[in-house]
Amino acid sequence: MIKAAIFDMDGTLVDNTPYHIRAFEIFCERYGVTDWREKLPHGFGMGNDDIMRLIMPEETIRTKGLAALGDEKEAIYRRIYAPEIRPVEGLRDLLGRLRAAGIRCAVGSSGCKANVDFVVERCGIAEAFDVRISGDRVGRCKPDPEIYLTAADALGVAPAECIVFEDAPAGFEAARRAGAGRIVALATTLPAEALAREKGIDAIVPTFRRLLDGGALDELLK
Repeated sequence: MIKAAIFDMDGTLVDNTPYHIRAFEIFCERYGVTDWREKLPHGFGMGNDDIMRLIMPEETIRTKGLAALGDEKEAIYRRIYAPEIRPVEGLRDLLGRLRAAGIRCAVGSSGCKANVDFVVERCGIAEAFDVRISGDRVGRCKPDPEIYLTAADALGVAPAECIVFEDAPAGFEAARRAGAGRIVALATTLPAEALAREKGIDAIVPTFRRLLDGGALDELLK
């Protein structure tokens, strides 16, 4: 039986991929990086260090450092997204249903703490989460399972007692490797047709609203 829910952040709590892409566009223009569009999709769901290694020249990384580059890009993202931010449709109602059912909730994101705090506080959902695990709290980000294992441990449950909400292949792999009891895919970053090719997905939904119709949520929590 499901006792806890763990939510990815980017593309799951908020449909923010276009804003991250715009932030990378601004960021990469500063450094004269022109091939980032081809490389970035391979980094969806990963931590900033891995994404920077993927798209930035080695010389720039040596000169600036991974942490400074990541902080610079995320500051751009928060600045341009702040006026537009809103939760994925149905999220607040879903969190209320989970709370009423006694399901504890956590955020499990490869994003930095500043971004996690920014999203949950700006969306007015901070009180819904008992635990927030960000990429800078673990040694290895998704697709490694550490984030989900850490979140489950902090919630006091086994991974098999958790339902995970995700949107990206790195996150699905992390959830599978952690031994999550259920995995729900959000068709925000990727189309449903692409998500259908992923292994171990229990449900694919365009928004959380779909889970609140009929008995879909009740079935997933069994």
